[in-house]
Amino acid sequence: MSSLSGIAASSGIAIAKVYKLAAPDLSFEKTTVEDTDTEIERLNQALAISKQELEKIKENAKRTLGDEHAEIFSAHLLVLSDPEMINPIQDKIKSEKVNAEVALDETATMFINMFKAMDNEYMRERAADIQDVTKRVMSHLLKVTFPDPALIDEEVVIVAEDLTPSDTAQLNKQFVKGFTTNIGGRTSHSAIMARSLEIPAVVGTKTITSDASKDQLIIVDGIEGKVILDPTDEEVAAYKQKQADFELQKKEWAKLKDEPTLSSDQVHVELAANIGTPEDVVGVLENGGEGVGLYRTEFLYMGKSELPTEDEQFDAYKSVLEQMGDKPVVVRTLDIGGDKELNYLDLPKEMNPFLGFRAIRLCLERTDIFRTQLRALLRASVYGNLKIMFPMIATLSEFREAKAILLDEKANLTKEGVKVSDSIEIGIMVEIPSTAVIAKQFAKEVDFFSIGTNDLIQYTMAADRMNERVSYLYQPYHPAILNLVNNVIEAAHAEGKWAGMCGEMAGDSIAIPILLGLGLDEFSMSATSILPARTQIRDLSKKELASYKDQLLAMGTAEEVEAFVKEKTNQ
Repeated sequence: MSSLSGIAASSGIAIAKVYKLAAPDLSFEKTTVEDTDTEIERLNQALAISKQELEKIKENAKRTLGDEHAEIFSAHLLVLSDPEMINPIQDKIKSEKVNAEVALDETATMFINMFKAMDNEYMRERAADIQDVTKRVMSHLLKVTFPDPALIDEEVVIVAEDLTPSDTAQLNKQFVKGFTTNIGGRTSHSAIMARSLEIPAVVGTKTITSDASKDQLIIVDGIEGKVILDPTDEEVAAYKQKQADFELQKKEWAKLKDEPTLSSDQVHVELAANIGTPEDVVGVLENGGEGVGLYRTEFLYMGKSELPTEDEQFDAYKSVLEQMGDKPVVVRTLDIGGDKELNYLDLPKEMNPFLGFRAIRLCLERTDIFRTQLRALLRASVYGNLKIMFPMIATLSEFREAKAILLDEKANLTKEGVKVSDSIEIGIMVEIPSTAVIAKQFAKEVDFFSIGTNDLIQYTMAADRMNERVSYLYQPYHPAILNLVNNVIEAAHAEGKWAGMCGEMAGDSIAIPILLGLGLDEFSMSATSILPARTQIRDLSKKELASYKDQLLAMGTAEEVEAFVKEKTNQ
């Protein structure tokens, strides 16, 4: 038995065997082959196995994630069936008498470079498809395991260096009972997706990939942030009991599912959920969400080989709005960049992508992408209570330019005879300190604020939230953060606007009393955090917490704030 400590990223207990999700070693040597027919047969077998896998993955993706996520695998299957791709590989084996690995690699590299150099965007996107498919076929030629989260069909705990958003999008929680990673924090996208999928996760263990072995029994304690390898029978029994206790606690929370969120002195606040796909809405409603406070639309763009069409996006937005009925749905426009990349956009590599060409900055340059999304949103607006917000806004001119494009597309649709709602609120995410500082000026022009604390904290503290070595500086309760948050809330209320929060801080048990006292109107969090938050708020007096506001804002350290809150709320 051995144990590791990490960051509790998603609550719950998972007990299963290890499934290691690691990039395989695809290195090979060039050899001369005399029996080219046998070599071509070896290639054909690798192609056939790859096709079988992709068909299965496509069906799994269609069943669990919907047609749009499954389409990337249709593109991959087309590559495997394309004679213009396959015939040159076979010809190279015959004419040059080289092994299949060399023929595959050289042919694929030629096509990838050719497509990347083309002016046509659709053709450039084919390069990513060929790259992905080549890795799969190569792994079968080399007889090394190619990790496929979508093909998992038994109960496992995933162990990885990290999980990309596209990896997590493929996870089937029927079989994936939890995961644990070397890197990451509570606000990394793998952690956020784990909470969305409602599976236990511990991240930032530093060494789990080297410590764990394939099929080894593992316990992931997403409540305490512990991972245990080769547990004893007594430990397994104890954690099964802890698992059962947690399920009982969830049943107690569920009793408040249809209740309004009221403080002990009967002040109502809205508890909403953060989602990434239309399928996540089920979890929002099952957990008593009063709205969607953040729909991360970038997941429509990820795990694909090309940009989603206007109709594909319209269908997704319409689905969410219809499922939510008259409850508000705040949709964030495309936020790509930082740790979220799109291979098919072929964006330049940057030294500091979190501070670079991302989110609204990308959309204001690539207005073709932006306008397509806005048209889809506007068309869907008549099916529910839509609010649109722009991410990464640093200046008023950015907001004005984005809003002007939105209103231009609304006018275009109206001319085309397409119905658009006249009650769409337009707001911004506040995640850049400059915006929080001049919130008064923004409040005169926006309809609402949603504070994105994940980025606001890292930018204010100059600490990369993905870097464990400076994770101690990720301090949600730091007085600098609280003063910025208070500034935004006060600015909104002075103009009769509302202020929400869609960062992970909104569901934090220490932060909730602080935010309630500061006057936050809407708390948006992972769906699984809603009922625990509602339970907590019912025991808190907003009037009493508001009386501590000046004391909290005048404190010097996050530790002082935390100790004060724990004392006053008996935590």
